[in-house]
Amino acid sequence: MSAVTPEATLGHEHAHDHEHHYAPSGLMRWITTTNHKDIGTMYLVFSFIMFLSGGVMALTIRSELFQPGLQLVHPEFFNQLTTMHGLVMVFGAIMPAFVGFANWMLPLMLGASDMAFARMNNWSFWLLPPAAILLIGSFFVPGGATAAGWTLYAPLSVQMGMGMDMAIFAIHIMGASSIMGAINIVVTILNMRAPGMTLMRMPMFAWTWLITAYLLIAVMPVLAGAVTMVLTDRHFGTSFFSAAGGGDPVLYQHVFWFFGHPEVYIMILPAFGIVSQIIPTFARKPLFGYASMVYATASIAILSFVVWAHHMFVTGMPAPTQLFFMYATMLIAVPTGVKVFNWIATMWRGSMTFETPMLFAVGFIFVFTMGGFTGLMCAIAPADIQYQDTYFVVAHFHYVLVAGSLFALFAGTYYWIPKWTGHMYDEKLGRWHFWASIIFFNITFFPMHFLGLAGMPRRVPDYNPVFTDFNEIATIGAFGFGLSQVFFLYIVIKCIRGGEKAAASPWEGAQGLEWTVPSPAPHHTFETPPTFDPVAHGAHH
Repeated sequence: MSAVTPEATLGHEHAHDHEHHYAPSGLMRWITTTNHKDIGTMYLVFSFIMFLSGGVMALTIRSELFQPGLQLVHPEFFNQLTTMHGLVMVFGAIMPAFVGFANWMLPLMLGASDMAFARMNNWSFWLLPPAAILLIGSFFVPGGATAAGWTLYAPLSVQMGMGMDMAIFAIHIMGASSIMGAINIVVTILNMRAPGMTLMRMPMFAWTWLITAYLLIAVMPVLAGAVTMVLTDRHFGTSFFSAAGGGDPVLYQHVFWFFGHPEVYIMILPAFGIVSQIIPTFARKPLFGYASMVYATASIAILSFVVWAHHMFVTGMPAPTQLFFMYATMLIAVPTGVKVFNWIATMWRGSMTFETPMLFAVGFIFVFTMGGFTGLMCAIAPADIQYQDTYFVVAHFHYVLVAGSLFALFAGTYYWIPKWTGHMYDEKLGRWHFWASIIFFNITFFPMHFLGLAGMPRRVPDYNPVFTDFNEIATIGAFGFGLSQVFFLYIVIKCIRGGEKAAASPWEGAQGLEWTVPSPAPHHTFETPPTFDPVAHGAHH
């Protein structure tokens, strides 16, 4: 049952006549656009380009580690690669991809005509390409890119060459982009919902992004402060992080992780939102425990501010402090467990089908939960002293960031691409992409748990020959995983160029305003707000 009134549809027809005379075309359309769909598309394309460049760095790292001894690259360059791989993937691939989803889908889900601040939206995006050029360009300056690890720990970051300064400026620019994007999302969600859509009737994706946006506004300035202090230590004679001048390198870790821990939730909460849209659709049941999902999301966000020093158990903090951070970290498992329980309860006795979005969503739950358990292991302070800075930690955070954030992004792409392009993707190829991704993902990262438990340190270009077997397996898996993502690119391009025409609502059981507009979504939608009928859209009372 459609919730768009005939008058609303008439509104669309008239609007189209007026606007399209003045719209620039070609390159200028993209440079000057204020349309949320265009900007969302540019975010998604940008993030995929960054994903591929970060992937090339990862494969170079894995090639070097295929066998012990120095194979391909110098140790200095290896350290630059590990650092830049992290920075590019976090700030260039995962975060912009979720902002792209927010731009594309939030106005459609909320019944808004566009984002609240359309010109600021354009500016938020166009800050990113120059920042990316600065960041990746730092490889080519004297001394190369920063090699201080993606966390940019002092004192190493204070001693690096000019590539470090380029990274600092790139982070500042990307941070400004994130803050503006977040403000835009908050105002859009709070002020531009369709009449009748109360906060507790919003799609779960809107809730997770509202909470994520507040996290971004709170912590991006903290990161900016940390890297600015590094900058002044490097060039202006301050000694925030230099013990020789009365500073403390551990201070940097405190400031960085006060940003860094909420940041990991910034990268997973929108993923929770996407999965919470997909599972009810393919289980053909409303989301189980909607209100508890909202409260769990908010709890995770609030708790994320009081757990930062669990990254610092080996810095010599007093035992009572260790205990506080240990218990606070374990507490986050509770709201996260609520979410996993609710997804499983939604699927329980549903009429489930396993199209590609559902495969990625179910795969997400399974593998993300494994990553959550290894996170709990790292939360135990005495045990973490063994895990700290080993490949166990690398395994843990790739389970939550690749099998978490990335798989959710794939799920969301397959779910909404009919709405974006007007075509159905190739279902058979989509399933091939899923199975290749999840199998090669596990071949790559599962052995790393054992490498870490056996004591292999991370960020090393060489290792004891005793670790060779598992490293060879991981490298083979990494190349399989990388090739699977080129396959994904093929699937998406094939879908854009043609394929079965998509209905307005291609998924039986899909609820929400975005399925009331035609596929592909017209350039302008909801010029007059639709009337939101909670019953028609499966909203929760």
